Amino acid sequence: MPYLLLTLSALIWSGNFVLSRAVTAMIPPAALVFWRWVVALLVLAPVVLPRLQKQWPLVRDNIKLIAVCGLCSVTLFNFLVYTAVHSTTAINAALVNSAIPVFIIIFARAFYGQRISLRQYAGIALSLAGVATIILRGDLGKIATLTFNRGDLLVLLASVTWAFYSVTLRKYPQGLDQFVFLFAISLCGLLFLVPIYGAELCTGARMELSAATLLSIGYVGIFASVAAFGGWNYGLRKVGPHLGGQFVHLMPAFSTILAVLFLGEHLRPFHVVGIALIFAGIACATFRAKR
Repeated sequence: MPYLLLTLSALIWSGNFVLSRAVTAMIPPAALVFWRWVVALLVLAPVVLPRLQKQWPLVRDNIKLIAVCGLCSVTLFNFLVYTAVHSTTAINAALVNSAIPVFIIIFARAFYGQRISLRQYAGIALSLAGVATIILRGDLGKIATLTFNRGDLLVLLASVTWAFYSVTLRKYPQGLDQFVFLFAISLCGLLFLVPIYGAELCTGARMELSAATLLSIGYVGIFASVAAFGGWNYGLRKVGPHLGGQFVHLMPAFSTILAVLFLGEHLRPFHVVGIALIFAGIACATFRAKR
């Protein structure tokens, strides 16, 4: 079940990345983050509020951890990524975002002394090779033509914040309801975002009100926030961040499949090779843990 939830989270977030690039002209980055998590809070409220009185002592005793998780995941990661897609290419964003599992391993080793086996290193290498195969379209010569800009740096910073958040979940409070936790980090993240959103509004940036923007916010608020975050948090708590983090590499594979199914793109041999390498790498990295 943890591996299935991590896989589904990667699938949902693949749609989120595609969607965020599609609505850059209609929804400013801070507005998209803000209203995304407002929707998430509204969805979670009927489930969480009846449980909150009983769970409040746990929330109060772990408020620092909750605040850090909210800042890293809800505020910084989302805002940095949504800002980055205004000034970087999809190829560069996917390349830099694939560094998340590497940062997770570094943080897990530094903070918790997490040991990584040779099999797991081999799995990471295989999945990274799969990501590179898809992004470079099977042509290693394209590496020489890649250039990086401010947007790529923002994606790199976002990767660091997400890796730190994923590793911090090892300190998840025993007995804390997962929906209460998600509600709490969402609320903290929104509070941190308020001054950023206010500054954006002062620049004159406004969100277009249309069926497309409302549906987009509904998708990222319900699926990419509540469903995917809940699945990711549960999966990482069960298998550990050093293994669960490898599922980030599924996102380029799923993005390819979604593009073939919904955008009419053609499936090429390098797509097949890349997807096979990604799944082989994840299987290699997680096989012993599953057994």
